[in-house]
Amino acid sequence: MAQITFREDRCKGCKLCTAVCPKQLIKMAGHINVMGFHPATVEEPEKCTGCALCARMCPDLVIEVAKEEKKVG
Repeated sequence: MAQITFREDRCKGCKLCTAVCPKQLIKMAGHINVMGFHPATVEEPEKCTGCALCARMCPDLVIEVAKEEKKVG
């Protein structure tokens, strides 16, 4: 399972991440961040596959995706 983190305070609401999410899990939040934008947020993070397309697309490095390492043995 992947862990996805958004730095909502840095998001300028460009929606690029919403366009590339293959599972369409990323939506724009209903609230406004400190910069005055509706930040991106992930709905149902447990369904995230960890592809990290959203993080690669984000021009402001708002998104961080970490994959859980599989235990061997």
